[in-house]
Amino acid sequence: MRPAEMGDAQTVQETSYQPLGLSALLRLASNGGDLTQLGATLIEYSRTHDDPQALLELAWVLELKFERASALAVQKLAISMQRQYRIHQAVSHDPVKLLVFKAAGDLMTNTPFECLVAYTGFQIDVLFVDEALDADCRLPEHDVILVGPCALDGNRAALARIAELLKKTDAPVINRPDRIPCTTRDAAWNLLGAEAGIHMANTVRVERAVLVARINEPEGVNDVAGVHFPMIIRPVGSHAGQGLARVQTMDELAQYLRESDRDEFYVASYIDYRSADGLFRKYRIALIDGVPYVSHMGISVHWMVHYPYEEMLAHAQRREEEARFMATFDADFAHRHRNALATVAKSTGLDYVGLDCAETPDGRLVIFEIATAMVVHDMDDPTAFPYKPARMKRFFDAFCAMVERKAKMNREHDDDTQERV
Repeated sequence: MRPAEMGDAQTVQETSYQPLGLSALLRLASNGGDLTQLGATLIEYSRTHDDPQALLELAWVLELKFERASALAVQKLAISMQRQYRIHQAVSHDPVKLLVFKAAGDLMTNTPFECLVAYTGFQIDVLFVDEALDADCRLPEHDVILVGPCALDGNRAALARIAELLKKTDAPVINRPDRIPCTTRDAAWNLLGAEAGIHMANTVRVERAVLVARINEPEGVNDVAGVHFPMIIRPVGSHAGQGLARVQTMDELAQYLRESDRDEFYVASYIDYRSADGLFRKYRIALIDGVPYVSHMGISVHWMVHYPYEEMLAHAQRREEEARFMATFDADFAHRHRNALATVAKSTGLDYVGLDCAETPDGRLVIFEIATAMVVHDMDDPTAFPYKPARMKRFFDAFCAMVERKAKMNREHDDDTQERV
């Protein structure tokens, strides 16, 4: 790994450990690789080397081994030693230079861009940002900036500092920090819930005390903050179905609270989005410069659809349906919902945003969530999902093409400015 200049932000030191990178680690984990041995090797190496790059990789390994607390502690140590990391050194003479601002945290804290650019020739630097980073620091050379932190409460300080850092550069920015907060579940409902062609659950952020007070009110009450039963409840800041439940009565809500130690929750009206055959179909897509691209389709007997999961592996006909859906996506799904998807792109003002969505029987686009940190990857078993690699390559190529377009615009602007000077 070659050192890169950081100026006041902090100089990147030469490291002898050559990191695999997050994308490779995810692939290794998904294919049953021996992360335990890799983690042991990194721990032993770190005993005798002050190498923040190795510590950062160890943090990813620990998280993938479900040791979240240890992972965050090791990551914090790495960032205290060094804030900037050259995660991809290009071999070309004049590569596109992508600078990514990230916040400290787990895999759901930032846009998981590593999977999107795994096969690119970009030069990529990551800078970890928080309120302690000097807003006057000198940024590494860059053509394009990607703002990584998503709309978590814990990312507010990082997003505010990123907004200050962006005043120092004229480079194009993917996902302006002031637009990212519109993707919280309640903000997204307020932004898009009344738009034509879109069906969203009425979503409200509620404190535990409010829920408890509502439960203790006289019988006959069947709503919370205007959200009626049945409702979906989840802790604020949770992802991937953690703490997610459907409750149909006050008694069930009371039981849910007894089993949760969290203080704030999102409650949302339940949408029954079953198809005529009784199965639930949920899609993950992303808008890249306003153009929709498909990541996957999940089909399940259960309303809470995760992907990949046993049902897709167990039923070949469901994989065949996903293959057809992906093959016809542009002409069918994306075309039918083009106005709704255009509304999402325009209303959010985001260059890259993911959607978990479905369809109503009357043809509206059901949006469960919009977010900048949805995981998309090409790590599904190609023997079970032979149609996925080509579609995901198209997805990744579109993201990289967006970066390249913005880099070209920036360089042409700089050339024009120099000519006038």
